[in-house]
Amino acid sequence: MVSTSLKSPPDVFISPPKWVPWPLQWQTYPEAWTFIPFFSYTINTLQIAIPSIIGVLFSCTLTAYGFARIRAWGRDVLFFICLSTMMIPWAVTMVPLFIIFKNLGWTGTYLPLIVPSFLGSAFYIFLLRQFFLTIPMELSDAARVDGCSELGIFSRIILPLSKPVLATVTLFEFNRVWSDYLAPLIFLTRQEHFTIALGLTYFLDRDRPLWNLAMAGNTMAIIPVIIVFVLAQRAFIEGITLTGIKG
Repeated sequence: MVSTSLKSPPDVFISPPKWVPWPLQWQTYPEAWTFIPFFSYTINTLQIAIPSIIGVLFSCTLTAYGFARIRAWGRDVLFFICLSTMMIPWAVTMVPLFIIFKNLGWTGTYLPLIVPSFLGSAFYIFLLRQFFLTIPMELSDAARVDGCSELGIFSRIILPLSKPVLATVTLFEFNRVWSDYLAPLIFLTRQEHFTIALGLTYFLDRDRPLWNLAMAGNTMAIIPVIIVFVLAQRAFIEGITLTGIKG
């Protein structure tokens, strides 16, 4: 991808390909930046990503806390039902969701892309629950003896100890929103609302696709994801390790 982004249009199709092109065509990056409103699409994507991260952290932490720390009849059955929703592919719910959001008048806005985040995600709930189970129950029991409410235990004990898994969920959700193409394609109708994933298709939506500009645009698009991962790398690895998920 980086190699192609530094080639001239004729060099893109040379066979065998040149892995290190010369001379390097650095001007493809400013050309890609100005070919589409790259900055506007980046801001649009952030306007979806930030509320979505807040939504999943709010809804999934509360739900996972209930599944992991509160003893109640039928808790494990409900958790199994929650996990079973992961087997339902997005393609099955895509059309019903579009009809619902269209009837609500939300199509053409960011609401269909943000509001579902506040309703929870089975994968994030599972991830958080597994981490919460590693926290000794004696901490919660001692807090209850001292008169602390469940909300107090959640906010004062569980959340401060859960920074690694919260960073992991944040990274996963940011990457999901940043790379999501299908949902914005379905729900967004105006070009000025497009996300970065949708905007990148304009390099190829023509008789002669601009492959070098497309690769330059993709290279610039993944930079924020790399930055977020580098900043949260330690917490991300710790969160994955403690939840018991292995690659």
